[in-house]
Amino acid sequence: MEKRRGERIRPERVAEQIRMDVAQILQNDMKDPRLALVTCTRVDLTRDLRYAKIYVSVLAEGSEQEQTLKALEGATGYVRRRLTERIGLRVSPEIRFIFDPSVEYGIRLDELIEKTKEQSPKDEDPSDSGT
Repeated sequence: MEKRRGERIRPERVAEQIRMDVAQILQNDMKDPRLALVTCTRVDLTRDLRYAKIYVSVLAEGSEQEQTLKALEGATGYVRRRLTERIGLRVSPEIRFIFDPSVEYGIRLDELIEKTKEQSPKDEDPSDSGT
């Protein structure tokens, strides 16, 4: 990540880069199969770029989801080292993974909408009123 002379590093831009890099690290560099079910949804970064909350969605349920989150916690140091190599900041942000249920919520909402569509009676087309 290059910084031009006189240009301030914007936390939003760095946060997006961190999100993309962490997603690649989890998908390509990690050998733990549980981490294949993880999606990085967003990153909140402090203004001084020292702390990053990485929100993740886990496409698993129950104990499998808990095990995946524990595996993420265990991989924090490795992910941070790999991230430091990729983003090239003077100080590598301390990272913390946080579960984000929004993807699951969206999937569940879509399922409920589809179920409602299937159960509701078909509305007649007003143009077919036989006039």
